[in-house]
This record gives sequence, structure tokens and C-alpha cells, in this order.
Amino acid sequence: MTEIRWGILATGGIAHAFTQDLRTAGRTVTAVGSRNADSARAFAAEYDIPHAHGSYEELVADPDVDIVYIASPHSHHRDHAILALEAGKHVLIEKAVTLDADEAIAIRDIAAGRGLLAMEAMWTRYLPHMIRIREIIADGALGEVRAVIADHTQSLPTDPEHRLNALELGGGALLDLGIYPVSFAWDVLGPMTGIRAIGRLGETGADTEVAIAASHTGGAVSSLVVSSRAAGPNTASVIGTEARIDIDRIWYTPTAFRVTATDGTVIEEYRSEVEGRGMHYQARYAEQLIAEGRTDSDLLPFDESVAIMAALDDMRAQLGVSYPTHR
Repeated sequence: MTEIRWGILATGGIAHAFTQDLRTAGRTVTAVGSRNADSARAFAAEYDIPHAHGSYEELVADPDVDIVYIASPHSHHRDHAILALEAGKHVLIEKAVTLDADEAIAIRDIAAGRGLLAMEAMWTRYLPHMIRIREIIADGALGEVRAVIADHTQSLPTDPEHRLNALELGGGALLDLGIYPVSFAWDVLGPMTGIRAIGRLGETGADTEVAIAASHTGGAVSSLVVSSRAAGPNTASVIGTEARIDIDRIWYTPTAFRVTATDGTVIEEYRSEVEGRGMHYQARYAEQLIAEGRTDSDLLPFDESVAIMAALDDMRAQLGVSYPTHR
């Protein structure tokens, strides 16, 4: 496979985590871009990246970059992804992919028109234990899958100026944390056909706790809980008529799970053996798609990312949360 060269757009915490995993997996990172030239140079020095750019425009214009990882806040994903696409670069966009469904549609349409890959960086879908879980479900070991239960609950900074609490940056538990269980339930059970969301808002008007009850195609249901102010078990279960899968904490990272029959017999135990955090699996998948001339992910098609954003839009409306940057 022809070497695929990565450019990193933004230098925050998630960019560090992703780039470290790229390095661990032996992937090629050729450039980083930041609005601050000193930040770009420091990032490049830390990860031995050849090119440091003091603007995002310079990054996407770099001829040594094939795909750009969009690591800026949600509020900027649309503009930064389009900037890269219009420069002829493929994009892997941090989740949540945008602020809302309309922004995701704009990215999808430009990528399709230019024949480029646009892919949401929902790295959990590409992890080995999730691949195995989908195999078990497809094989019918659980019988008819009736429900998914999952939480993503953390004790995160309460500073009103912090990105997580700033509405102008798409702050709130739903987009930052809720995207994980919502995408997981969608993956296992199919599209959400009915949604009820209740929650609590913080001092800035951003959501801090959300409880989601949803029905899905085929009649199955999901029960999902999200919090940015209190850390819970961060476990998940897939429940079928013949057996269930219980995923250990932290379920959306490389971890272990058990398949247990209705009589209590453990049918299978799985434990992840992953080097690094595991974010490189999505990168390798994106590289494979590009090498094969494909422009969409089988594991998370961009149309599905759009539909998930529409579901999150519905949930935010029920919570009474709106963003001042909403177009």
C-alpha cells in the first residue's frame, strides 16, 4: 500500500493522544498546523514531525499531506474540514463530527463532489473488541437483541471558560460524551426511531447530565446516561433473548467483555491486547480506504454520522440547549 501521510490540524489534548498512537503504530505524520506557530513547532518537535505550520491554511496546502485529522473543537469542525477538502485533502474528523446535522451534510456533499474521504473519528467502532462484539451478534449467539444499556459519565472541569462548558464551542456532555453511547446503540440496534431525552443544564446553559431512552429499528430499545460532573461505571451491555454481552469499564476503550447465557453460563470471555490507546485502528482503516480509492467507511458511513447528528439535534432541542454559533 502506498504510504499515506497525515497532517494534524490543532494541537490540543486529543491531537496529542491521536498522534502518539499514530507514532506507536508506525504511521507517517508529516505536518502539524496551529493558529499559533510556537504551538505547532513544539508539537512537531515532540513527535518528530517534519513540517510545522503557523496556520491551518498552510497545513492543508502542504503537498506532503494526504489526509488531515481535524482535532479542533466541534464548533470549528465544519469550517476546518471544508478547508481541507477544498485543498484536495481527505479528512478524519473528531467526534462529534460537527455541531449539527446541517453542518455534517455540508461536509458530506463537498467530500462527495471532490471524490475525497470524509470519516468521523469514532475510534471505538474500529477497536478489536468491538469488531468481535459485532461478529457475536451477527452469528446469532445472543438470540434476538432486545436492548442496549450504556453510560459515559466523567467528572470533568467545571470552569465556565473551559471548552466543555462553553456553548459557543459546542460544549456540553451530550456532544462530548454522549456521542459514544448514542453511536454504540445505533451501531448495535440500528437507527433510533423514537427519542426521549431529559437532563440538567449547568451554569453556562450547557448540558451536564442527560438520560436518553430510545427505540430502534426492529423494536429494540436503548437506555443511555451521560454526565460531565460525576464519574460512573462506564460500562455497557447488549441484551438478547439467549445471552447478553457485558463490557467492562471503560467500555469505549480497549477492554474486556463476557458473553453470558440466560442460565448464567459464561460462553465467551474476551480481553483486549492493544498497544497504545487504540486510536490508530481508525487511522489504519482510513488509510486502507484511501489506498483502495474508496471514499466512505463501511463501519461508520458518513450518512450514518449525519443521521446520528440529527438524533443529537433532537435530544438538544428536548433539553433546551442551543449554540450561539449555530448557522
